[in-house]
Amino acid sequence: MKNILVVDDYAVTRRLLEHILELGNYTTYMAANGVEALAILAEQNIDLVICDIAMPGMDGLTLLRRLRAEAGYEAIPVLMLTASGQDEDRIAALEGGATDFLTKPVGTADLLAIVQRLLG
Repeated sequence: MKNILVVDDYAVTRRLLEHILELGNYTTYMAANGVEALAILAEQNIDLVICDIAMPGMDGLTLLRRLRAEAGYEAIPVLMLTASGQDEDRIAALEGGATDFLTKPVGTADLLAIVQRLLG
């Protein structure tokens, strides 16, 4: 079973994504910001990170840059999932090393298809 880390400051979004990912038979871990995400990454074998951009503490783009710069994390696929549909955010995420970028809201079937593709 593949392990997915969901990083989003909004608890309702985390619960919704957890439910959707469990429908796809994935094990999920939840973090409210980049700092919590790094702690989970240090303890768990994570196969995919799904991350919001705007979060308190450490935002998603900062987390993404940290993952791409640190040995052991640089190859983990990162799906940026954000309510911001602004081109600047998409460009910043993709240039920062995001594997893919989605705008909220996203449908269950669409999310599961992208997750499956990213996990191979």
